[in-house]
Amino acid sequence: MKMGTAARMVFVLAIAALVPALAQAASCVGQAELSAQDRAALSGAAGQLLQSVFGGDTAALKTALQPAEASAWESIRSAVEQSGDLLKNGHPKLRNLYLLDASMQSAPADTQFFCTSANGALTVSINMPGLPPGKYAVILADAEGAPLAGQIGLILAEDAGAWKLAGLSIRPGSLNGHDGVWYWSRARTLAQADGWTAFYLYEAARSLLLPVDFLGSPNLDKLRGEQQQVLNGPQTAFPYKVPDGDRTWKVLAVLFDASLRQPDLAVMYESTGVTDSAAQRTEAIAVLSAFLKTQPGLRSNFHGLWRQDNTGDGAAHGEDSLKTRTKGLGTEGLKAHHGSLASDVESLVPSPSVS
Repeated sequence: MKMGTAARMVFVLAIAALVPALAQAASCVGQAELSAQDRAALSGAAGQLLQSVFGGDTAALKTALQPAEASAWESIRSAVEQSGDLLKNGHPKLRNLYLLDASMQSAPADTQFFCTSANGALTVSINMPGLPPGKYAVILADAEGAPLAGQIGLILAEDAGAWKLAGLSIRPGSLNGHDGVWYWSRARTLAQADGWTAFYLYEAARSLLLPVDFLGSPNLDKLRGEQQQVLNGPQTAFPYKVPDGDRTWKVLAVLFDASLRQPDLAVMYESTGVTDSAAQRTEAIAVLSAFLKTQPGLRSNFHGLWRQDNTGDGAAHGEDSLKTRTKGLGTEGLKAHHGSLASDVESLVPSPSVS
Protein backbone atom coordinates (compact mmCIF):
# COMPACT_ATOMS: atom_id res chain seq x y z
CA MET A 1 0.00 0.00 0.00
CA LYS A 2 1.41 3.39 -0.90
CA MET A 3 2.00 5.95 1.82
CA GLY A 4 -0.67 8.36 0.62
CA THR A 5 -3.43 5.79 0.80
CA ALA A 6 -2.21 4.27 4.06
CA ALA A 7 -1.98 7.66 5.80
CA ARG A 8 -5.44 8.77 4.65
CA MET A 9 -7.24 5.81 6.05
CA VAL A 10 -5.40 2.80 7.34
CA PHE A 11 -8.28 0.58 8.40
CA VAL A 12 -7.59 -3.06 7.76
CA LEU A 13 -10.21 -5.77 8.06
CA ALA A 14 -9.27 -8.28 5.35
CA ILE A 15 -11.87 -10.92 6.13
CA ALA A 16 -13.97 -12.81 3.60
CA ALA A 17 -15.57 -11.53 0.42
CA LEU A 18 -18.65 -9.33 0.42
CA VAL A 19 -21.92 -11.19 0.75
CA PRO A 20 -25.05 -9.32 -0.39
CA ALA A 21 -27.35 -10.33 2.45
CA LEU A 22 -27.52 -8.11 5.50
CA ALA A 23 -27.13 -10.17 8.63
CA GLN A 24 -29.94 -9.97 11.17
CA ALA A 25 -28.61 -12.29 13.89
CA ALA A 26 -26.30 -9.72 15.45
CA SER A 27 -26.24 -7.75 18.68
CA CYS A 28 -24.20 -4.95 20.24
CA VAL A 29 -23.54 -3.98 23.84
CA GLY A 30 -22.21 -0.48 24.47
CA GLN A 31 -19.69 0.51 27.09
CA ALA A 32 -22.18 1.60 29.73
CA GLU A 33 -24.10 -1.69 29.48
CA LEU A 34 -21.09 -4.04 29.49
CA SER A 35 -20.81 -6.51 32.33
CA ALA A 36 -17.89 -5.94 34.68
CA GLN A 37 -16.23 -9.08 33.34
CA ASP A 38 -16.54 -8.07 29.69
CA ARG A 39 -15.46 -4.50 30.41
CA ALA A 40 -12.36 -5.70 32.24
CA ALA A 41 -11.45 -8.18 29.49
CA LEU A 42 -11.87 -5.66 26.67
CA SER A 43 -10.15 -2.84 28.55
CA GLY A 44 -7.23 -5.11 29.35
CA ALA A 45 -6.84 -6.36 25.78
CA ALA A 46 -7.21 -2.86 24.37
CA GLY A 47 -4.75 -1.43 26.87
CA GLN A 48 -2.06 -3.91 25.89
CA LEU A 49 -2.58 -3.27 22.17
CA LEU A 50 -2.57 0.49 22.65
CA GLN A 51 0.66 0.33 24.61
CA SER A 52 2.19 -1.57 21.71
CA VAL A 53 0.86 0.96 19.21
CA PHE A 54 2.17 3.93 21.20
CA GLY A 55 5.51 2.20 21.75
CA GLY A 56 5.84 1.21 18.11
CA ASP A 57 6.16 -2.43 19.18
CA THR A 58 5.16 -4.07 15.92
CA ALA A 59 6.51 -7.44 17.06
CA ALA A 60 4.00 -7.55 19.90
CA LEU A 61 1.20 -6.46 17.57
CA LYS A 62 2.09 -9.16 15.08
CA THR A 63 1.94 -11.73 17.87
CA ALA A 64 -1.52 -10.42 18.82
CA LEU A 65 -2.81 -10.49 15.24
CA GLN A 66 -5.72 -12.80 14.53
CA PRO A 67 -4.36 -15.59 12.27
CA ALA A 68 -7.10 -14.99 9.69
CA GLU A 69 -5.75 -11.44 9.22
CA ALA A 70 -2.17 -12.45 8.42
CA SER A 71 -2.44 -11.01 4.91
CA ALA A 72 -3.23 -7.60 6.38
CA TRP A 73 -0.13 -7.43 8.53
CA GLU A 74 2.02 -5.23 6.28
CA SER A 75 -0.67 -2.56 6.13
CA ILE A 76 -1.13 -2.66 9.91
CA ARG A 77 2.63 -2.44 10.45
CA SER A 78 2.85 0.50 8.06
CA ALA A 79 0.01 2.29 9.84
CA VAL A 80 1.76 1.98 13.19
CA GLU A 81 5.13 3.05 11.83
CA GLN A 82 3.60 6.15 10.24
CA SER A 83 1.66 7.17 13.34
CA GLY A 84 4.51 8.40 15.51
CA ASP A 85 3.75 12.09 15.02
CA LEU A 86 0.05 11.54 15.74
CA LEU A 87 0.79 9.95 19.12
CA LYS A 88 3.87 11.95 20.12
CA ASN A 89 3.77 13.34 23.67
CA GLY A 90 0.41 11.71 24.24
CA HIS A 91 -0.80 8.76 26.26
CA PRO A 92 -3.58 6.28 25.42
CA LYS A 93 -7.03 6.98 26.78
CA LEU A 94 -10.02 4.78 26.02
CA ARG A 95 -13.00 6.60 24.55
CA ASN A 96 -15.55 3.88 23.75
CA LEU A 97 -15.93 0.09 23.85
CA TYR A 98 -18.48 -1.91 21.85
CA LEU A 99 -18.98 -5.65 22.14
CA LEU A 100 -20.41 -7.18 18.95
CA ASP A 101 -21.92 -10.64 18.73
CA ALA A 102 -22.42 -12.20 15.30
CA SER A 103 -21.94 -15.76 16.47
CA MET A 104 -25.47 -16.75 15.42
CA GLN A 105 -24.75 -16.06 11.76
CA SER A 106 -24.47 -19.17 9.63
CA ALA A 107 -22.01 -17.66 7.12
CA PRO A 108 -20.09 -14.46 6.39
CA ALA A 109 -22.47 -11.58 5.72
CA ASP A 110 -22.76 -7.82 5.61
CA THR A 111 -23.62 -7.13 9.23
CA GLN A 112 -25.14 -4.08 10.86
CA PHE A 113 -25.06 -3.66 14.62
CA PHE A 114 -27.25 -1.23 16.57
CA CYS A 115 -25.82 -0.21 19.92
CA THR A 116 -28.51 1.50 21.98
CA SER A 117 -27.87 3.02 25.38
CA ALA A 118 -29.83 1.73 28.34
CA ASN A 119 -32.14 4.74 28.38
CA GLY A 120 -32.64 4.55 24.62
CA ALA A 121 -31.26 8.07 24.15
CA LEU A 122 -28.50 7.13 21.72
CA THR A 123 -28.16 4.50 19.03
CA VAL A 124 -24.79 3.96 17.42
CA SER A 125 -24.66 1.87 14.26
CA ILE A 126 -21.69 -0.22 13.18
CA ASN A 127 -21.51 -1.68 9.66
CA MET A 128 -19.17 -4.58 8.91
CA PRO A 129 -19.00 -5.97 5.35
CA GLY A 130 -18.40 -9.69 4.84
CA LEU A 131 -18.22 -10.45 8.55
CA PRO A 132 -17.74 -14.12 9.47
CA PRO A 133 -19.69 -15.56 12.40
CA GLY A 134 -18.06 -14.74 15.73
CA LYS A 135 -17.65 -12.22 18.50
CA TYR A 136 -15.91 -8.89 17.92
CA ALA A 137 -15.20 -5.62 19.67
CA VAL A 138 -14.68 -2.08 18.43
CA ILE A 139 -12.40 0.09 20.53
CA LEU A 140 -12.02 3.86 20.11
CA ALA A 141 -9.16 5.61 21.87
CA ASP A 142 -7.29 8.91 21.87
CA ALA A 143 -3.71 10.05 22.29
CA GLU A 144 -4.49 12.41 25.13
CA GLY A 145 -2.08 15.33 25.28
CA ALA A 146 -0.67 14.80 21.79
CA PRO A 147 -0.61 18.02 19.72
CA LEU A 148 -2.21 16.22 16.76
CA ALA A 149 -4.68 14.47 19.09
CA GLY A 150 -4.20 11.10 17.42
CA GLN A 151 -7.29 8.88 17.51
CA ILE A 152 -7.15 5.13 17.22
CA GLY A 153 -9.74 2.59 16.13
CA LEU A 154 -9.21 -1.09 16.91
CA ILE A 155 -11.22 -4.12 15.88
CA LEU A 156 -10.74 -7.18 18.03
CA ALA A 157 -11.91 -10.70 17.23
CA GLU A 158 -12.43 -13.44 19.79
CA ASP A 159 -10.23 -16.41 18.96
CA ALA A 160 -10.14 -19.46 21.22
CA GLY A 161 -11.23 -17.40 24.20
CA ALA A 162 -8.68 -14.61 23.65
CA TRP A 163 -9.09 -11.20 22.02
CA LYS A 164 -6.95 -10.81 18.89
CA LEU A 165 -6.22 -7.80 16.70
CA ALA A 166 -8.33 -7.80 13.53
CA GLY A 167 -8.25 -4.18 12.37
CA LEU A 168 -6.50 -0.89 13.00
CA SER A 169 -7.08 2.75 12.08
CA ILE A 170 -5.08 5.79 13.18
CA ARG A 171 -6.01 9.38 12.28
CA PRO A 172 -5.29 12.86 13.53
CA GLY A 173 -7.97 14.33 15.75
CA SER A 174 -6.70 17.87 15.36
CA LEU A 175 -5.15 19.89 12.53
CA ASN A 176 -3.66 23.34 12.89
CA GLY A 177 -4.77 23.31 16.51
CA HIS A 178 -8.42 22.67 15.74
CA ASP A 179 -10.61 19.63 16.32
CA GLY A 180 -13.57 18.32 14.35
CA VAL A 181 -16.10 20.45 16.20
CA TRP A 182 -14.22 23.59 15.15
CA TYR A 183 -14.22 22.52 11.49
CA TRP A 184 -17.92 21.68 11.75
CA SER A 185 -18.67 25.14 13.14
CA ARG A 186 -16.56 26.73 10.41
CA ALA A 187 -18.44 24.75 7.77
CA ARG A 188 -21.76 26.00 9.09
CA THR A 189 -20.66 29.62 8.77
CA LEU A 190 -19.86 29.09 5.07
CA ALA A 191 -22.67 26.71 4.11
CA GLN A 192 -24.73 29.39 2.36
CA ALA A 193 -21.94 31.59 1.02
CA ASP A 194 -19.28 29.10 -0.19
CA GLY A 195 -20.64 25.61 -0.78
CA TRP A 196 -17.41 24.02 -1.99
CA THR A 197 -15.37 25.19 0.98
CA ALA A 198 -18.13 24.30 3.44
CA PHE A 199 -18.54 20.81 1.95
CA TYR A 200 -14.87 19.93 2.48
CA LEU A 201 -14.80 21.51 5.92
CA TYR A 202 -17.58 19.07 6.79
CA GLU A 203 -15.37 16.29 5.38
CA ALA A 204 -12.52 17.49 7.61
CA ALA A 205 -14.82 17.54 10.62
CA ARG A 206 -16.01 13.99 10.03
CA SER A 207 -12.44 12.71 9.66
CA LEU A 208 -11.30 14.42 12.86
CA LEU A 209 -14.25 13.29 14.97
CA LEU A 210 -13.83 9.51 14.56
CA PRO A 211 -10.94 7.23 13.57
CA VAL A 212 -13.18 4.87 11.55
CA ASP A 213 -15.71 5.20 8.74
CA PHE A 214 -17.99 2.27 9.58
CA LEU A 215 -19.58 3.82 12.64
CA GLY A 216 -22.65 6.07 12.64
CA SER A 217 -24.39 8.16 15.28
CA PRO A 218 -27.16 10.77 15.46
CA ASN A 219 -24.63 13.60 15.41
CA LEU A 220 -22.80 12.14 12.42
CA ASP A 221 -26.14 11.80 10.62
CA LYS A 222 -26.75 15.45 11.44
CA LEU A 223 -23.35 16.42 10.04
CA ARG A 224 -23.95 14.48 6.81
CA GLY A 225 -27.39 16.06 6.43
CA GLU A 226 -25.97 19.55 6.79
CA GLN A 227 -23.19 18.74 4.35
CA GLN A 228 -25.58 17.61 1.65
CA GLN A 229 -27.61 20.79 2.01
CA VAL A 230 -24.80 23.28 1.34
CA LEU A 231 -25.62 25.61 -1.54
CA ASN A 232 -23.67 25.43 -4.80
CA GLY A 233 -21.39 22.70 -3.49
CA PRO A 234 -19.68 19.81 -5.28
CA GLN A 235 -22.35 17.20 -4.52
CA THR A 236 -23.30 16.79 -8.21
CA ALA A 237 -20.47 18.75 -9.83
CA PHE A 238 -18.23 15.92 -11.03
CA PRO A 239 -16.82 15.63 -13.56
CA TYR A 240 -16.08 19.30 -12.98
CA LYS A 241 -14.88 21.32 -15.96
CA VAL A 242 -12.08 23.77 -15.20
CA PRO A 243 -11.21 26.37 -17.86
CA ASP A 244 -7.52 27.13 -18.37
CA GLY A 245 -6.81 29.42 -21.30
CA ASP A 246 -7.60 27.64 -24.55
CA ARG A 247 -8.25 24.28 -22.91
CA THR A 248 -10.53 22.78 -20.27
CA TRP A 249 -9.45 20.30 -17.60
CA LYS A 250 -11.79 17.68 -16.21
CA VAL A 251 -11.63 17.22 -12.43
CA LEU A 252 -13.03 13.80 -11.51
CA ALA A 253 -13.02 14.01 -7.73
CA VAL A 254 -11.75 16.03 -4.78
CA LEU A 255 -11.05 14.35 -1.44
CA PHE A 256 -10.10 15.66 1.99
CA ASP A 257 -6.54 14.52 2.77
CA ALA A 258 -4.70 14.79 6.10
CA SER A 259 -1.76 12.60 5.04
CA LEU A 260 0.75 15.34 5.75
CA ARG A 261 -0.97 16.33 9.01
CA GLN A 262 -2.43 19.40 7.36
CA PRO A 263 -5.96 20.09 6.05
CA ASP A 264 -5.22 19.38 2.38
CA LEU A 265 -7.35 18.39 -0.59
CA ALA A 266 -6.41 15.65 -3.06
CA VAL A 267 -7.59 16.36 -6.60
CA MET A 268 -8.12 13.60 -9.18
CA TYR A 269 -8.28 14.83 -12.75
CA GLU A 270 -8.18 13.55 -16.30
CA SER A 271 -4.57 13.75 -17.43
CA THR A 272 -3.31 14.26 -20.96
CA GLY A 273 -1.34 11.06 -20.49
CA VAL A 274 2.11 12.49 -19.77
CA THR A 275 4.42 10.03 -18.04
CA ASP A 276 7.60 12.03 -17.46
CA SER A 277 7.73 13.21 -13.85
CA ALA A 278 8.63 16.80 -14.77
CA ALA A 279 5.75 16.94 -17.25
CA GLN A 280 3.40 15.46 -14.67
CA ARG A 281 4.39 18.15 -12.21
CA THR A 282 3.90 20.93 -14.77
CA GLU A 283 0.50 19.55 -15.75
CA ALA A 284 -0.58 19.16 -12.13
CA ILE A 285 0.38 22.72 -11.25
CA ALA A 286 -1.61 23.98 -14.24
CA VAL A 287 -4.69 21.95 -13.29
CA LEU A 288 -4.59 22.75 -9.59
CA SER A 289 -3.96 26.44 -10.15
CA ALA A 290 -6.86 26.63 -12.61
CA PHE A 291 -9.09 24.72 -10.21
CA LEU A 292 -8.21 27.06 -7.37
CA LYS A 293 -9.21 30.05 -9.47
CA THR A 294 -12.71 28.56 -9.81
CA GLN A 295 -12.96 27.98 -6.05
CA PRO A 296 -10.92 30.76 -4.39
CA GLY A 297 -12.53 30.20 -0.99
CA LEU A 298 -10.44 27.05 -0.56
CA ARG A 299 -7.30 29.18 -0.32
CA SER A 300 -7.95 30.56 3.15
CA ASN A 301 -9.43 27.38 4.62
CA PHE A 302 -7.14 24.59 3.43
CA HIS A 303 -3.40 24.16 3.46
CA GLY A 304 -2.74 22.74 0.00
CA LEU A 305 -3.97 20.87 -3.05
CA TRP A 306 -2.45 17.57 -4.10
CA ARG A 307 -2.56 15.71 -7.38
CA GLN A 308 -4.10 12.27 -7.03
CA ASP A 309 -3.68 9.76 -9.81
CA ASN A 310 -6.61 7.96 -11.42
CA THR A 311 -5.81 4.67 -9.71
CA GLY A 312 -6.88 6.13 -6.37
CA ASP A 313 -3.42 5.68 -4.85
CA GLY A 314 -2.81 9.41 -4.74
CA ALA A 315 0.29 11.42 -5.32
CA ALA A 316 3.27 9.75 -3.71
CA HIS A 317 3.86 12.24 -0.93
CA GLY A 318 7.26 10.79 -0.14
CA GLU A 319 8.67 11.25 -3.63
CA ASP A 320 9.64 14.75 -4.74
CA SER A 321 9.15 13.80 -8.38
CA LEU A 322 5.44 13.31 -7.81
CA LYS A 323 4.84 15.95 -5.16
CA THR A 324 2.53 18.61 -6.50
CA ARG A 325 1.09 20.97 -3.97
CA THR A 326 -0.09 24.38 -5.02
CA LYS A 327 1.74 27.33 -3.53
CA GLY A 328 0.11 30.11 -1.61
CA LEU A 329 -2.67 28.19 0.13
CA GLY A 330 -2.39 29.88 3.48
CA THR A 331 -3.98 28.96 6.78
CA GLU A 332 -5.81 32.21 7.43
CA GLY A 333 -8.99 31.55 9.31
CA LEU A 334 -7.49 28.50 11.00
CA LYS A 335 -5.69 30.29 13.81
CA ALA A 336 -8.30 30.68 16.52
CA HIS A 337 -8.50 28.78 19.79
CA HIS A 338 -7.44 25.17 20.28
CA GLY A 339 -10.65 23.16 20.49
CA SER A 340 -11.30 20.24 22.81
CA LEU A 341 -11.44 16.72 21.39
CA ALA A 342 -13.35 15.29 24.34
CA SER A 343 -16.16 12.93 23.30
CA ASP A 344 -18.04 11.39 26.19
CA VAL A 345 -19.71 8.01 25.99
CA GLU A 346 -23.23 9.38 25.73
CA SER A 347 -22.66 11.84 22.88
CA LEU A 348 -19.93 9.83 21.07
CA VAL A 349 -19.51 12.55 18.46
CA PRO A 350 -19.79 16.10 19.82
CA SER A 351 -21.50 18.73 17.69
CA PRO A 352 -21.14 22.50 17.67
CA SER A 353 -23.15 24.23 20.35
CA VAL A 354 -24.98 26.36 17.80
CA SER A 355 -28.20 24.86 16.43
